[in-house]
Amino acid sequence: MPFREINSKVVEATVLPGQKLFSQRGAMLAYKGDVSFTPNIQGGQGGLASMIGRRVANEATPLMTVEGSGTVLFGHGGHHIQVISLSGDTLYVEADRLLAFDGTLQQGTMFMGSQGGVMGMVRGQVTGQGLFTTTLKGQGAVAVMAHGGVVEVPITPQRPVHVDPQAYVAHHGDVRNKLSTALGWRDMVGRGSGEAFQLELSGSGAVFVQASEDKL
Repeated sequence: MPFREINSKVVEATVLPGQKLFSQRGAMLAYKGDVSFTPNIQGGQGGLASMIGRRVANEATPLMTVEGSGTVLFGHGGHHIQVISLSGDTLYVEADRLLAFDGTLQQGTMFMGSQGGVMGMVRGQVTGQGLFTTTLKGQGAVAVMAHGGVVEVPITPQRPVHVDPQAYVAHHGDVRNKLSTALGWRDMVGRGSGEAFQLELSGSGAVFVQASEDKL
């Protein structure tokens, strides 16, 4: 895994010859060694089709390609950072949450409505997040950003997890999502305006939840 957590808001990435990392533009804090940073116009590991898909989906967070030999410190906006390891599975994450990730991971875009139907589309409207989400698949690591730190909550077939949509960061596994209403739920435990909504995730996997309901 190329990422080492220095503290809750900074990670160090090891860059090796012949390997690539991708990072959000402006996330480099400092580096040592012979490392180059170039704007990425190929849409990450997913190529041109992935880039076009994300632009249509409004998921085109600018990326930098990081190559060479050395170490790089990454951080952004003072946000808390969580490193997530993938072992062949797929991580579903909002594009603006991505700080940096392995170049070996296959990047794509998924229409959330395909999982949640009409309610999946409503989710995008309510949370202010896109109807599409970014996917990263394969063997590697991903550094994501959040407010106030991140908690990983297991999802099992017997125990679906209900999440405040504003606190959702990412999820992985064989997980289905849908947005449901709960009268009075927001008034009691959530924070925000409008009707009471909660994101229900069921299946087998895990969801990453930030310790805040603020957007990045």
